[in-house]
Amino acid sequence: MSQSLTARAVPLPGRIGLGWRLIPVRHLRRFATAAVLILAWQAGSMLGFIPTRTVAAPSAILTSMITLLGSGELQQNLLVSLGRVGIGLGIGVAIGTGAALIAGLSRIGEEALDAPLQMIRTMPHLALVPLFILWFGIGETPKIALVALGAIFPIYLNLYSGIRGVDPKLVEAARTLGLSRAGLIRHVILPGALPAALVGLRYAVGVAWLSLVVGEQINADSGIGYMMMNAREFLRTDIIMVGLVVYALLGLGTDQLVRSIERAALVWRPSVIGGRA
Repeated sequence: MSQSLTARAVPLPGRIGLGWRLIPVRHLRRFATAAVLILAWQAGSMLGFIPTRTVAAPSAILTSMITLLGSGELQQNLLVSLGRVGIGLGIGVAIGTGAALIAGLSRIGEEALDAPLQMIRTMPHLALVPLFILWFGIGETPKIALVALGAIFPIYLNLYSGIRGVDPKLVEAARTLGLSRAGLIRHVILPGALPAALVGLRYAVGVAWLSLVVGEQINADSGIGYMMMNAREFLRTDIIMVGLVVYALLGLGTDQLVRSIERAALVWRPSVIGGRA
Protein backbone atom coordinates (compact mmCIF):
# COMPACT_ATOMS: atom_id res chain seq x y z
CA MET A 1 0.00 0.00 0.00
CA SER A 2 2.74 2.46 0.96
CA GLN A 3 4.68 1.59 -2.19
CA SER A 4 1.73 2.44 -4.46
CA LEU A 5 1.22 5.78 -2.72
CA THR A 6 4.89 6.58 -3.12
CA ALA A 7 4.79 5.71 -6.81
CA ARG A 8 1.85 8.04 -7.39
CA ALA A 9 3.64 10.92 -5.71
CA VAL A 10 6.63 10.74 -8.06
CA PRO A 11 6.25 13.09 -11.08
CA LEU A 12 6.43 11.54 -14.52
CA PRO A 13 9.66 12.00 -16.50
CA GLY A 14 9.81 15.33 -18.24
CA ARG A 15 7.28 16.93 -15.89
CA ILE A 16 7.46 19.29 -12.93
CA GLY A 17 5.21 18.43 -9.99
CA LEU A 18 3.19 21.15 -8.26
CA GLY A 19 1.19 19.39 -5.56
CA TRP A 20 -1.12 16.98 -7.35
CA ARG A 21 -0.74 18.75 -10.67
CA LEU A 22 1.91 17.92 -13.23
CA ILE A 23 3.08 20.53 -15.72
CA PRO A 24 4.87 19.20 -18.82
CA VAL A 25 8.32 20.73 -19.18
CA ARG A 26 7.67 21.39 -22.88
CA HIS A 27 4.89 23.82 -21.87
CA LEU A 28 7.32 25.75 -19.72
CA ARG A 29 9.89 25.87 -22.52
CA ARG A 30 7.34 27.48 -24.83
CA PHE A 31 7.13 30.49 -22.52
CA ALA A 32 10.82 30.68 -21.61
CA THR A 33 11.82 32.79 -24.63
CA ALA A 34 8.93 35.21 -24.09
CA ALA A 35 9.83 35.57 -20.40
CA VAL A 36 13.46 36.34 -21.25
CA LEU A 37 12.43 38.97 -23.81
CA ILE A 38 10.07 40.64 -21.33
CA LEU A 39 12.77 40.73 -18.66
CA ALA A 40 15.24 42.23 -21.13
CA TRP A 41 12.63 44.79 -22.19
CA GLN A 42 12.02 45.77 -18.56
CA ALA A 43 15.74 46.02 -17.87
CA GLY A 44 16.28 48.15 -20.97
CA SER A 45 13.52 50.53 -19.89
CA MET A 46 14.86 50.82 -16.35
CA LEU A 47 18.41 51.51 -17.60
CA GLY A 48 17.19 54.09 -20.13
CA PHE A 49 18.13 52.16 -23.25
CA ILE A 50 14.45 51.99 -24.30
CA PRO A 51 12.71 55.41 -24.01
CA THR A 52 9.40 55.02 -22.18
CA ARG A 53 7.96 57.79 -24.39
CA THR A 54 8.45 55.48 -27.37
CA VAL A 55 7.65 52.10 -25.80
CA ALA A 56 6.27 51.78 -22.28
CA ALA A 57 7.94 49.37 -19.87
CA PRO A 58 6.19 46.06 -19.11
CA SER A 59 5.60 47.18 -15.52
CA ALA A 60 3.85 50.34 -16.74
CA ILE A 61 1.75 48.32 -19.17
CA LEU A 62 0.70 45.95 -16.38
CA THR A 63 -0.16 48.87 -14.09
CA SER A 64 -2.29 50.51 -16.81
CA MET A 65 -4.07 47.24 -17.53
CA ILE A 66 -4.94 46.80 -13.84
CA THR A 67 -6.21 50.40 -13.73
CA LEU A 68 -8.36 49.91 -16.85
CA LEU A 69 -9.74 46.67 -15.44
CA GLY A 70 -10.54 48.38 -12.16
CA SER A 71 -12.46 51.17 -13.89
CA GLY A 72 -14.32 48.73 -16.17
CA GLU A 73 -13.20 50.55 -19.31
CA LEU A 74 -11.21 47.61 -20.66
CA GLN A 75 -14.04 45.11 -20.17
CA GLN A 76 -16.57 47.41 -21.83
CA ASN A 77 -14.41 47.99 -24.90
CA LEU A 78 -13.45 44.32 -25.01
CA LEU A 79 -17.09 43.21 -25.19
CA VAL A 80 -17.71 45.62 -28.06
CA SER A 81 -14.73 44.28 -30.00
CA LEU A 82 -15.74 40.67 -29.37
CA GLY A 83 -19.24 41.41 -30.64
CA ARG A 84 -17.94 42.99 -33.83
CA VAL A 85 -15.49 40.24 -34.65
CA GLY A 86 -18.01 37.53 -33.76
CA ILE A 87 -20.69 38.89 -36.08
CA GLY A 88 -18.27 39.69 -38.89
CA LEU A 89 -16.53 36.32 -38.64
CA GLY A 90 -19.84 34.49 -38.62
CA ILE A 91 -20.98 36.29 -41.79
CA GLY A 92 -17.63 35.73 -43.51
CA VAL A 93 -17.50 32.03 -42.63
CA ALA A 94 -21.07 31.51 -43.84
CA ILE A 95 -20.44 33.24 -47.18
CA GLY A 96 -17.05 31.61 -47.70
CA THR A 97 -18.40 28.15 -46.88
CA GLY A 98 -21.39 28.54 -49.18
CA ALA A 99 -19.25 29.79 -52.06
CA ALA A 100 -16.71 26.96 -51.58
CA LEU A 101 -19.44 24.33 -51.58
CA ILE A 102 -21.00 25.72 -54.75
CA ALA A 103 -17.68 26.09 -56.59
CA GLY A 104 -16.16 22.88 -55.25
CA LEU A 105 -19.11 20.58 -55.86
CA SER A 106 -20.26 21.94 -59.19
CA ARG A 107 -18.37 22.72 -62.37
CA ILE A 108 -20.97 25.34 -63.29
CA GLY A 109 -20.65 26.86 -59.81
CA GLU A 110 -16.88 27.04 -60.20
CA GLU A 111 -17.18 28.81 -63.54
CA ALA A 112 -19.68 31.28 -62.10
CA LEU A 113 -18.03 32.10 -58.77
CA ASP A 114 -14.32 31.37 -58.79
CA ALA A 115 -13.14 34.08 -61.19
CA PRO A 116 -15.06 36.97 -59.51
CA LEU A 117 -13.96 35.83 -56.06
CA GLN A 118 -10.34 35.59 -57.13
CA MET A 119 -10.48 39.13 -58.53
CA ILE A 120 -11.97 40.48 -55.31
CA ARG A 121 -9.43 38.51 -53.25
CA THR A 122 -6.50 40.25 -54.92
CA MET A 123 -7.77 43.66 -53.81
CA PRO A 124 -6.45 44.80 -50.39
CA HIS A 125 -9.66 44.72 -48.38
CA LEU A 126 -8.28 47.10 -45.73
CA ALA A 127 -8.01 49.76 -48.45
CA LEU A 128 -11.78 49.57 -48.92
CA VAL A 129 -12.46 51.36 -45.63
CA PRO A 130 -13.22 54.78 -47.26
CA LEU A 131 -15.59 53.09 -49.71
CA PHE A 132 -17.32 51.18 -46.92
CA ILE A 133 -17.84 54.43 -45.03
CA LEU A 134 -19.45 55.97 -48.13
CA TRP A 135 -21.67 52.92 -48.58
CA PHE A 136 -22.60 52.10 -44.98
CA GLY A 137 -21.93 55.29 -43.02
CA ILE A 138 -19.83 55.51 -39.85
CA GLY A 139 -21.74 53.10 -37.63
CA GLU A 140 -21.14 49.45 -36.89
CA THR A 141 -21.86 48.17 -40.41
CA PRO A 142 -18.56 49.14 -42.10
CA LYS A 143 -16.52 47.62 -39.26
CA ILE A 144 -18.44 44.34 -39.38
CA ALA A 145 -18.34 44.32 -43.19
CA LEU A 146 -14.56 44.75 -43.13
CA VAL A 147 -14.16 41.78 -40.78
CA ALA A 148 -16.55 39.66 -42.86
CA LEU A 149 -14.79 40.45 -46.12
CA GLY A 150 -11.42 39.52 -44.68
CA ALA A 151 -12.75 36.19 -43.34
CA ILE A 152 -14.41 35.03 -46.56
CA PHE A 153 -11.36 34.16 -48.64
CA PRO A 154 -9.35 31.97 -46.22
CA ILE A 155 -12.47 29.85 -45.74
CA TYR A 156 -13.29 29.76 -49.44
CA LEU A 157 -9.79 28.90 -50.67
CA ASN A 158 -9.07 26.19 -48.11
CA LEU A 159 -12.47 24.50 -48.23
CA TYR A 160 -12.52 24.62 -52.03
CA SER A 161 -9.04 23.09 -52.11
CA GLY A 162 -10.10 20.44 -49.59
CA ILE A 163 -13.14 19.45 -51.62
CA ARG A 164 -11.17 19.17 -54.84
CA GLY A 165 -8.35 17.36 -53.05
CA VAL A 166 -10.42 14.42 -51.78
CA ASP A 167 -8.82 11.12 -52.80
CA PRO A 168 -10.46 9.97 -56.09
CA LYS A 169 -10.10 6.36 -54.94
CA LEU A 170 -12.41 7.06 -52.00
CA VAL A 171 -14.95 8.66 -54.32
CA GLU A 172 -14.78 5.70 -56.68
CA ALA A 173 -15.15 3.24 -53.80
CA ALA A 174 -18.20 5.11 -52.51
CA ARG A 175 -19.82 5.02 -55.94
CA THR A 176 -19.08 1.32 -56.20
CA LEU A 177 -20.93 0.80 -52.93
CA GLY A 178 -23.94 2.56 -54.41
CA LEU A 179 -23.87 5.87 -52.55
CA SER A 180 -26.00 8.59 -54.07
CA ARG A 181 -24.53 12.00 -54.86
CA ALA A 182 -25.94 13.40 -51.61
CA GLY A 183 -24.51 10.47 -49.65
CA LEU A 184 -21.16 10.85 -51.40
CA ILE A 185 -20.99 14.50 -50.43
CA ARG A 186 -22.09 13.86 -46.87
CA HIS A 187 -20.03 10.78 -46.04
CA VAL A 188 -16.92 11.17 -48.20
CA ILE A 189 -16.29 14.64 -49.64
CA LEU A 190 -17.20 16.86 -46.68
CA PRO A 191 -15.37 14.74 -44.05
CA GLY A 192 -12.36 14.60 -46.36
CA ALA A 193 -12.40 18.39 -46.78
CA LEU A 194 -12.88 19.11 -43.06
CA PRO A 195 -9.15 19.36 -42.18
CA ALA A 196 -8.63 21.98 -44.90
CA ALA A 197 -11.75 23.86 -43.77
CA LEU A 198 -10.47 24.07 -40.19
CA VAL A 199 -7.11 25.37 -41.41
CA GLY A 200 -9.05 28.02 -43.32
CA LEU A 201 -10.97 28.88 -40.16
CA ARG A 202 -7.72 29.45 -38.28
CA TYR A 203 -6.55 31.82 -41.00
CA ALA A 204 -9.94 33.53 -41.06
CA VAL A 205 -9.83 34.18 -37.31
CA GLY A 206 -6.43 35.85 -37.64
CA VAL A 207 -7.53 38.00 -40.57
CA ALA A 208 -10.72 38.94 -38.69
CA TRP A 209 -8.73 40.38 -35.79
CA LEU A 210 -6.40 42.19 -38.17
CA SER A 211 -9.39 43.73 -39.96
CA LEU A 212 -10.94 44.76 -36.66
CA VAL A 213 -7.75 46.55 -35.58
CA VAL A 214 -8.04 48.77 -38.65
CA GLY A 215 -11.82 49.16 -38.53
CA GLU A 216 -11.93 50.22 -34.88
CA GLN A 217 -9.44 53.02 -35.42
CA ILE A 218 -11.66 54.80 -37.94
CA ASN A 219 -14.80 56.63 -36.82
CA ALA A 220 -15.28 54.45 -33.75
CA ASP A 221 -16.61 55.48 -30.34
CA SER A 222 -15.95 52.19 -28.54
CA GLY A 223 -13.80 49.09 -28.76
CA ILE A 224 -10.15 48.30 -28.09
CA GLY A 225 -9.05 50.20 -31.21
CA TYR A 226 -10.96 53.29 -30.08
CA MET A 227 -9.28 53.07 -26.68
CA MET A 228 -5.90 52.97 -28.39
CA MET A 229 -6.70 55.97 -30.59
CA ASN A 230 -7.73 57.99 -27.55
CA ALA A 231 -4.48 57.03 -25.84
CA ARG A 232 -2.52 58.21 -28.88
CA GLU A 233 -3.93 61.72 -28.47
CA PHE A 234 -2.44 61.88 -24.97
CA LEU A 235 0.80 60.06 -25.86
CA ARG A 236 -0.13 57.19 -23.54
CA THR A 237 2.06 54.47 -25.02
CA ASP A 238 1.26 52.26 -22.03
CA ILE A 239 -2.45 52.14 -22.92
CA ILE A 240 -1.62 51.64 -26.59
CA MET A 241 0.51 48.66 -25.61
CA VAL A 242 -2.31 47.36 -23.42
CA GLY A 243 -4.54 47.37 -26.50
CA LEU A 244 -1.93 45.52 -28.53
CA VAL A 245 -1.50 42.94 -25.78
CA VAL A 246 -5.27 42.43 -25.61
CA TYR A 247 -5.47 41.98 -29.39
CA ALA A 248 -2.62 39.47 -29.25
CA LEU A 249 -4.22 37.51 -26.40
CA LEU A 250 -7.58 37.50 -28.18
CA GLY A 251 -5.95 36.23 -31.35
CA LEU A 252 -4.09 33.52 -29.44
CA GLY A 253 -7.18 32.53 -27.47
CA THR A 254 -9.45 32.23 -30.50
CA ASP A 255 -6.77 30.29 -32.37
CA GLN A 256 -6.49 27.86 -29.45
CA LEU A 257 -10.28 27.51 -29.50
CA VAL A 258 -10.23 26.53 -33.18
CA ARG A 259 -7.38 24.10 -32.50
CA SER A 260 -9.47 22.50 -29.75
CA ILE A 261 -12.34 22.11 -32.21
CA GLU A 262 -9.88 20.62 -34.69
CA ARG A 263 -8.62 18.07 -32.16
CA ALA A 264 -12.19 17.06 -31.30
CA ALA A 265 -13.41 16.90 -34.90
CA LEU A 266 -10.34 15.16 -36.32
CA VAL A 267 -9.72 12.64 -33.57
CA TRP A 268 -9.63 9.91 -36.21
CA ARG A 269 -6.48 11.32 -37.80
CA PRO A 270 -3.27 9.48 -36.83
CA SER A 271 -1.38 12.79 -36.56
CA VAL A 272 -3.86 14.13 -34.01
CA ILE A 273 -3.76 10.94 -31.98
CA GLY A 274 0.03 10.98 -32.06
CA GLY A 275 0.02 14.62 -30.94
CA ARG A 276 -2.05 13.73 -27.89
CA ALA A 277 0.32 11.02 -26.86
